[in-house]
Amino acid sequence: MTDTPAPAPRPDRENESRDRTAYILSFAIVVLTVVVLQQLGRFWWCVCGEPFLWSGDVWSEHNSQHLADPYSFTHLAHGLIFAVLFRYLPPFRGWSFAWRFVLGLTVECAWEVVENTPLVINRYRETTMALGYTGDTIGNSLGDIACFILGFVIASRIAWYWSAAIFLAMEAALLVMIRDNLLLNVLMLLWPIDAIKHWQTGG
Repeated sequence: MTDTPAPAPRPDRENESRDRTAYILSFAIVVLTVVVLQQLGRFWWCVCGEPFLWSGDVWSEHNSQHLADPYSFTHLAHGLIFAVLFRYLPPFRGWSFAWRFVLGLTVECAWEVVENTPLVINRYRETTMALGYTGDTIGNSLGDIACFILGFVIASRIAWYWSAAIFLAMEAALLVMIRDNLLLNVLMLLWPIDAIKHWQTGG
């Protein structure tokens, strides 16, 4: 009597298992990010002790100290950008949503760590409109990561041109509201222009 061979694993179950692994890894990446931010000396919340979830004044000491602020929309934009790139660029087309998400989240969390290093904090203070920037609280970083996730999920479910429209609308709104947005922020961080800084600071 011969042994009956075990049935081969179903491909859909294998995919589910891989995706589950991806989401567990995503959670671990966020936890690791929090640990590293703590090691960098970041506070959990605003030293003012106020339980505000939103801070709308980018010129106040509350900016980047609570859960969300106008710059949270730039992190939502990160999610839109990375979701579209990883969805349509040839190297990532065969990836499942879960693993594209892991890749995007890794980049976002790495940026949250980098932008809270003394080198980048000082760079912001010297070259951008964020003259009094002291770095993010951990609560604010978690809010930024949540905004990234929201943007990534939205862009993964709609056509790329709708993602582009949302991105442009947010950039225009931020430019009107705070004289800054994602594109200007990157430009001023990498290649500061005095005329733009003068305009942004109300000159």
